Order: sequence, then structure tokens, then C-alpha cells
Amino acid sequence: MDYNELMPLAQTNASATETNLLIETPEIRLPRYASVEDAVKSLRPAQPLRCMHPEKLRATVSEFVTKFPGQTFYAVKVNSDPYVLQTVWAGGCRNFDVASLNEIKLTRGMFPTARLAFMHPIKSREAIRAAYAEYGVRDFAVDTFEELHKILEETQLSKGIVAADLAIHVRLAMPKGSASHDLSGKFGAAPEAAAKLLKDAAQVAAKVGLCFHVGSQCMDPVSYTEALDRAGEVIKASGVQLDVLDVGGGFPVSYPDCVPPSQEAYFTAISAGVKKLKLPKSCQVWAEPGRALATPAETLIVRVELRKGNALYINDGGYGSLLDGMMLGQRWPVQQIRPRRRVEKKLIPFTFYGPTCDSLDKMAGPFMLPEDMREGDWIAIGMQGAYCASM
Repeated sequence: MDYNELMPLAQTNASATETNLLIETPEIRLPRYASVEDAVKSLRPAQPLRCMHPEKLRATVSEFVTKFPGQTFYAVKVNSDPYVLQTVWAGGCRNFDVASLNEIKLTRGMFPTARLAFMHPIKSREAIRAAYAEYGVRDFAVDTFEELHKILEETQLSKGIVAADLAIHVRLAMPKGSASHDLSGKFGAAPEAAAKLLKDAAQVAAKVGLCFHVGSQCMDPVSYTEALDRAGEVIKASGVQLDVLDVGGGFPVSYPDCVPPSQEAYFTAISAGVKKLKLPKSCQVWAEPGRALATPAETLIVRVELRKGNALYINDGGYGSLLDGMMLGQRWPVQQIRPRRRVEKKLIPFTFYGPTCDSLDKMAGPFMLPEDMREGDWIAIGMQGAYCASM
């Protein structure tokens, strides 16, 4: 089923002259509106509506690609909408971090010349085999000897003949540090095991990399400094000359009550940390940004179906786009949209409830909205480009 059948997608703040994107597939065209408010006035949506801001997305991608001291791999899992991918490509990104066979099929179909890196540390044999043989993927992440052997078995050219063009990236576990969400609880090898994995990988792969993830929404550049120090210890213990050092994702964005340091501060910390490692000149440095690129690119429009006190019952929720609000207490910027009626200026805190019958379907917020919110009002929820559509 086409995802757009489930949730419509419109485009806002688009230049009327923007018609020729530098992409390898025909441009995906969407209805265009001057603003989110104009889209609501025109469509009066009864279902949740995703509004794309292509200029914002293209700008964030272009800035990251230009300023990051290495190569940028967009994390497709963050938002795999074809229009989003198309705009990421238009912003200058030519590499993609893919986490599933479906992501590989989609991205390769749109961008035949892109470099795809299969960075999920645990993959099915079928996915490994298809990624290598059908879609030209050569970069694979591992965090166990078992996964390494699985990749070698499923990519062999004939029985007993190992593929000669594999790039194996060993995932190193990291402490949570300053991240809002730990991503090493599930994946990553401890330093001693990672060093041994690097040694083994160097024996069988054409190229070897070391990768890590400091955690989602990392709020302190020092976390990358500490991660690179940890990586340096593993590299030294392994004795392997790296071809790739991948610092992963975790680059943060601003939310209400959550303002991180500048992006330049993170790039500076990474540059300094990499320099200390004295890596071979041929070693590439990678990053896998997702949230930092896609978050500002979409606004979600929801409608209020009922108000109970300071609780607003809306038509999307924790089992839809707003999972992070339900599970992690995430807050977003919000705006009331009420066509042709006066808007109260005084703001008070509200809680959102989603459309399911589950009491867990609650976004506590608080979300600051006009005190006269009522049924039939729409709410524009900003910063929805990352993970919301994927959920």
C-alpha cells in the first residue's frame, strides 16, 4: 500500500521556480502551499496531514555535507519517504545508511549510483544475500563473530570462495554519555571483542572499518571526543590499519526546553579526536546523520476531536506519528490553526491523547496552546521530519 494513502503529504514554503532537482529519478510532485496555515485552510484535513518543507531539508543536508569533516551517509530509517529521499539527494548527499532490505530496494531503485552501507549489525541471511548479489551493497556492519561468518557464507562467489570486495565495519559499544537515548544497549561489541573482530575481519575483507553510535540526541560534543578515544584504544589493540572510521549519528536538534551546542562544536570535536588517532591518510571518516537532517523538514497537522479540561483528544498519537511523545516524553513546538475564527493569545499547558483505546496513548507534553482550544481546531506540530513518518 502506498504510504500516502494512509497519511497525505503536502508541500509548503516551496519556491515556485523550484522545478528541476538534481536527482536520478523523475521529480515527485506534491500539492504546494505558501504555508501550513494555507494548506489547512484549503484542505481542512479530517485525517493527519504531513507537510513537507523541502527548502529546510535541502539546506540542512547541504550544510552537513559541506561542513562535516568526512563523508555523510543519510540514515534512511529516520524518514524513508521517497520525496524526502529525493530532497536529501538534491541537497548533495550521495551515500545512505540502510538498515533493512526494503530500505535497500527503495534507495537503490531511486539512486542507482549511490553508495549504500548496510549498518544494522544483525541481518537475515536472505537480506545479506540479496543486498550483495542483487543491489550491489559491499559495506556491512557486524558486532559478533557469528554475524561476520554469516556475511562471508552468504556472499561467497562459489562454495568456499570468499567475496574479494567486502568492507566489514565492526560496531563498538559505547556508554550512554550525554545522549537522551542509549543505542548501545542492543548493539555493539565490548572493546576487547571489537579488537579481535577487527583482526578477523582484516583477514577476510578487502576493507575494514570501525563504527560506533554515541546515542540519539547527544547533547555534549565531549561524547564524541570520549568515543574516539575509546575507538583509538581498540584500533591500537587490534593492530589493524583502518579504511573507515564511522562516528555514527546522534547529532542533535533543538526542541522546546532542549537547545544543544552548535553543529560546528560537534564537528570541531570530531576533527580533533580523529586527528589524535593518527589514522592512515587513506582512511575515510563517515557520519550517519538522520535526526539532524530530517527533523525540521516536516510539520504534522492533527485535529482536535474533543477537549476534556486540559486534555486534547487528537487524531494521531503514540501508536502513529507521535511515538516519541508517548515513550520518551518528547515535546515539540505546536501552533493552533483556526481558519476564520479569532485565536486566543493566552497560552496554557495541554496534554494530548491519541485516537486508540489504549490509555498509554498519551503525550504528556506539556504543549503550550491557546486556552480556548476546542473541537475542530487543528494543531500544527513542528519538528516532525525524523522518525514520526517512519513510526
